[in-house]
Amino acid sequence: MAYEIKVPSLGESIVEATVARWLKRVGETVAAGEPVVELETDKVNLEVAADHAGVVTAIWKEEGATVGIGDVLGAIEAGAAPRAEAVAARPPVLVPAEPEPHEAETSGGNGATVLATPTAQRVAAEYAVDLRGVAGTGPGGRITKEDVLRSVQAPVGATPAPVAAAPAAATPPPTPVAPPAATRPVTPAPPSGRREERQRLSRRRLTIARRLVEAQQTAAMLTTFNEVDMSAVMELRKRRKEAFKERHGVNLGFMSFFTRAVVGALKAFPMVNAELQGDEVVVKYYYDIGVAVGVEEGLVVPVVRDADRKSFAQLEQDIADLARRAREGTLSLADLQGGTFTITNGGVYGSLLSTPILNTPQVGILGMHKVEERPVVINGQIVIRPMMYLALSYDHRLIDGSTAVRFLVRVKELIEDPEALLLEG
Repeated sequence: MAYEIKVPSLGESIVEATVARWLKRVGETVAAGEPVVELETDKVNLEVAADHAGVVTAIWKEEGATVGIGDVLGAIEAGAAPRAEAVAARPPVLVPAEPEPHEAETSGGNGATVLATPTAQRVAAEYAVDLRGVAGTGPGGRITKEDVLRSVQAPVGATPAPVAAAPAAATPPPTPVAPPAATRPVTPAPPSGRREERQRLSRRRLTIARRLVEAQQTAAMLTTFNEVDMSAVMELRKRRKEAFKERHGVNLGFMSFFTRAVVGALKAFPMVNAELQGDEVVVKYYYDIGVAVGVEEGLVVPVVRDADRKSFAQLEQDIADLARRAREGTLSLADLQGGTFTITNGGVYGSLLSTPILNTPQVGILGMHKVEERPVVINGQIVIRPMMYLALSYDHRLIDGSTAVRFLVRVKELIEDPEALLLEG
């Protein structure tokens, strides 16, 4: 009996995804509950598991395809591996699966028959590659897309031009490593040796780009700056960090201090913890703080829930766990939804000063930066102190400049006086 592999419900506000990679190929067995295909959404990657044990018999959506909820991705035949005669009767299969011989034949100039997948033929035509000179590594010696791309990746001088021209001469032996599925070379390198590469943007990167543009276009965004003396926090960390780690199993970092300081400032200025909805403002008296984490494709912002109710140890544990899962790609949709205010730390990359962009629909975001020793005047004396620039970007439609400035000053006061931070944060 055959079962369809369908796109499941993707979560709140997500209606489509991209097929990131197939974890199983046609002809491979799969156990019930075993992941078959990975889908990429604008927030997280999701694995689609098999509902039944069996053999993958068809792949209908190739890697890179856009799919919606309920779309059929492929099929699984329950029971033992299908017989050879059953394979020939199956419908066409898209890459990365291998199609059947009657759909993968192309004639050579001397009347010989060359076996190649449809995608391999399309790529070969695009790059003017003569398939007679390409060694096939697929079942039965079929030429796959990867075989063609390997020939295109041959040394400069042997790469055929991607134009509609007569077939080029046989290419040199293929190089051993195929390019990633989402990456392919473009026009051959010019004589100067300069090289270009075309990459498909991930759905997450596209969504990040769209949301950043929307934030700029829909909010009256301004930024105010200040600086904070980190001496007290750094001295406290120095004295307590070993005992803190031994007791709680995590490092005592800056983020827990700033999270507590932000919560204290939000309590003093509730409008910064609000959201505009049409002609109404929703003021929130809970504190779900988003913490920006850098991953390969950009920033993701997992949320620390009820930050006002958590100790320094709980905050550090939550932040460390969210950051680890963000880098592993195992965050859930719930981890990324519903934040009321965001903190981003460009200082970990060496940024001295920057203007963070709002994480809409939030109306405020705090930017932390690199700690740098600088001369400052204290009580008429020039002294060297570890200083950090802070930036608060805010939506001027809701937050007045005076409110924004006082909010940032409150964050500064709490960081510079850890005792007040403990009492009021």
